[in-house]
Amino acid sequence: MTVRLADESRPSQQHRSQRTQTRFDLSLSENPFPPLPSVLRAVNGVLAHANRYPEFLPRRLPKLIASHVGVHSDQVVVGSGATGVAMQIIQALTTPGAGIVYGSPTFDGYPIMAEMAELDVVPVPLDAAGNQDLWAMARAVDKRTGLVVICRPHNPTGTVIAASELKAFLCSVPRRVPVILDEAYAEFLGPTDQVDTLALLDRHPNLLVLRTFSKAYGLAGLRIGYTFGRSELISRVRRLQLPFGVSSVAAAAVTASYAAEPELAARIMRITTQREALRSALLRRHIAVPRSYANFLYLTGPGVATALRRAGIAAKAYPDGSARIAVGDLEADNAVLRALESLR
Repeated sequence: MTVRLADESRPSQQHRSQRTQTRFDLSLSENPFPPLPSVLRAVNGVLAHANRYPEFLPRRLPKLIASHVGVHSDQVVVGSGATGVAMQIIQALTTPGAGIVYGSPTFDGYPIMAEMAELDVVPVPLDAAGNQDLWAMARAVDKRTGLVVICRPHNPTGTVIAASELKAFLCSVPRRVPVILDEAYAEFLGPTDQVDTLALLDRHPNLLVLRTFSKAYGLAGLRIGYTFGRSELISRVRRLQLPFGVSSVAAAAVTASYAAEPELAARIMRITTQREALRSALLRRHIAVPRSYANFLYLTGPGVATALRRAGIAAKAYPDGSARIAVGDLEADNAVLRALESLR
């Protein structure tokens, strides 16, 4: 069966031979579409002045983001993608030998950054449905814990923990332990699945919300990420702000992205519609796929990753043979279905 969806401007997944020799690279959960046209125009306008340095310390970008999310500018720290900001948080708020608790598997960056900061990783296995086991994670928090990470939606399974469970979990974490709520894929959530992050911040001074413009906004190459939280905690993170570390195009790209919310919503709808069509087709082929709330699918079962690789499809592979694939590129999605025919 072929998955069908009304086409948009041709995605650029298959044209990246400079990065990979595979036919499709679905390993990084990228947005398959280029930046919105208005964003490209804004970025190109700023590039004409690329001979000039950006702000010594970013002021304009935190102000823009703060106004959009509903906090004060002193509650926002920006940096080189969510990964760069997460590293800044780790360096500012933890000390070598402290523990970092997270659901495993998780975003690859967390164990890598933990090793760089000499933290002890405390991976807590996901439950059978691919959800983060919050109560097991709560039990893993002890006097040595220096940081807890919750992903919502979770990477790599795409699952979403209930808002009520998240609230209860946050209440169980000692206030001395910072908690990162990683919302890298939050824009793909429907209104009923979103949480009131401002209400959470009012109640939990140890909470930091982490977001990015790499995924839904399609600006992964520009490296724009941010975190927001209580000003007392944010001020500690901001002390490690790298001078000249945020490019001049960042503020222009974010301004244009916010102005193009209707176009962004339409693009997100295309991606999520294609995600559901692909998942349904995979389920009919008896391939187990948790319901995803992001722009990727987690294909479970032995042989999945191998079958994709043999078909020239790069996926994020896991030790049990499962794989995470980005969605939204019609041609790539159909190639995935063809590659997995042998597993029926």
